[in-house]
Amino acid sequence: MKALILAGGKGTRLRPLTLYTPKPIVPLVNRPFLLYQIDILKKAGIDDITLSLSYQPDKIEDIMGDGSDHGVEMRFITEPSPLGTGGAYKFAAEAIRETTVVLNGDVLTDIDLSSILEAHKRNAAEATICLAPVEDPSAYGLVETDEQGRVLRFLEKPTQEVLTQLKTNTINAGIYVLEPSVLDLIPKNENTSFEYNVFPALLEKKKPFFSYILSSNYWRDIGNPASYLAAHMDLLAGKLDLGAVPKTTLSDVATAAQVDRTSVLGDGCVIKPNAQIVNSVLGPGVHVDEKTVIRNSVIWAHSRISAAATVSGSILGRSCYIGRNVTVRDGCVLGDKSFLPDYSKV
Repeated sequence: MKALILAGGKGTRLRPLTLYTPKPIVPLVNRPFLLYQIDILKKAGIDDITLSLSYQPDKIEDIMGDGSDHGVEMRFITEPSPLGTGGAYKFAAEAIRETTVVLNGDVLTDIDLSSILEAHKRNAAEATICLAPVEDPSAYGLVETDEQGRVLRFLEKPTQEVLTQLKTNTINAGIYVLEPSVLDLIPKNENTSFEYNVFPALLEKKKPFFSYILSSNYWRDIGNPASYLAAHMDLLAGKLDLGAVPKTTLSDVATAAQVDRTSVLGDGCVIKPNAQIVNSVLGPGVHVDEKTVIRNSVIWAHSRISAAATVSGSILGRSCYIGRNVTVRDGCVLGDKSFLPDYSKV
């Protein structure tokens, strides 16, 4: 059994955070995001993993290495040009011509993949797609299934009237189990999408195409800043069990400073007297001066927050400088090396 992680996207929805950091390795509670996906693959006994890359591939390879540090065998395939989700799978076919678990590179979940593989085998399926229920599927592509879980059709951004008639709210969760026969439906070296090309072809040819609904599992697409921040809050709150969330390590926290139990500080943080860190994640080397308050926020490595500043519900990239008495309000996202002068408000 092998796995393919589709990690070639530019992460445009997550900008400015992904201008210099590819989305698959953005830090999630101070770990590269890809490691959470590797964890669920390892849990299912899958340790042969291929990463399909396109955007800033060298940075991903430098971080992940050959996989041995993480207990897996990892290889990298870089697309000569963007090939889409289906095209990337076809491009990687030479390395993975067998039953393969395919993951989109922005899916955070605690699912037990073994249960999906068992269902795939039990149904004698050529393809199994995981579906996630959401409150408002009108912004997504809706997937309709029958009582046996067979996929019937895909509906892109359905209207409320259609949703009422169908009484379903399941969307494509970006997790698939595919047999090698699926490769025969994909043209070589063409930009091809699973959603718009490959899956409709499976339906047209009446192939055994089944669904697996993530009814009791955590699932989140971290592809935009709001969802990325929410994923941090969920991990801090213990809403998903991945068993590998880092804890606060070696940092210089003043006696008079307050750091609550849910917050996580990376190596080498400095927290000065009367600062308050509440339900937040600080990357390595973050410096927080006196009387600063940080709540429900994520701050990447080596940023500095000056005295009496307030940061709330925000994301700060690497090496940012926040001046004295600055107010950073809910929903703010600052890219790497952003500079906010004293007394400013954003």
